[in-house]
Amino acid sequence: MIDADRLHTIAAWSRDLEPEALERVRSSVVERRYPAGAVVCEMGHRFDHWMGVADGLLKMRTISREGKEVSLSGVHSGGWFGEGTVLKNEMRRYDIVAIRASNLAMIDRSTFMWLFENSGAFARFLVVQMNERLGHFIGLLENDRMLDATGRVARAVAFMINPVLYPDSGRHLDLTQEELGLLAGVSRPTANQAIRTLQEQGLIRSEYGGITIIDLDRLKTYGAE
Repeated sequence: MIDADRLHTIAAWSRDLEPEALERVRSSVVERRYPAGAVVCEMGHRFDHWMGVADGLLKMRTISREGKEVSLSGVHSGGWFGEGTVLKNEMRRYDIVAIRASNLAMIDRSTFMWLFENSGAFARFLVVQMNERLGHFIGLLENDRMLDATGRVARAVAFMINPVLYPDSGRHLDLTQEELGLLAGVSRPTANQAIRTLQEQGLIRSEYGGITIIDLDRLKTYGAE
């Protein structure tokens, strides 16, 4: 059984659970470690767990029949994902790949569905979570069609500190330029140039092994001015 303090650290949503629901989650959670490059779950396969990133960085991707890879989104420490697949009890529609060595927390589908049906706090969390996720993926479609590389990088950075999906993230990301390029779907040199541009405009500060966000509002709307 996972310690309550540990659970509250890796799953902010657990802090509002009713006592019975909290104990059920504590009895269900398991943690697994995946090395960098590992495929956590593949598109078209069944993986009956809801997952959260206890520590690390993942990306959601699809690969076309021609072998072209498209990065859909990134998930870093504190983020939970896959609720739609678990609710619909369907096969995965995208791959989940570890960009760096990552520890994942997993909750089995039976526990997830019990929470959904019996915990008001959890149900309210899911509504907010799924609404935020929907807005993000609509934004991804807009970004891909309307923004240049710098705009896509700016929006990718802004999403990674989304206060709803990552309530404890703060304004600093431990994210390399290569990792950011993978998340935004651009090459490392392109991500490097985009970071320099955003820094020159006063939106971020690039540091060794990370990025500090200075102007989140402008990052969210970058390219729409």
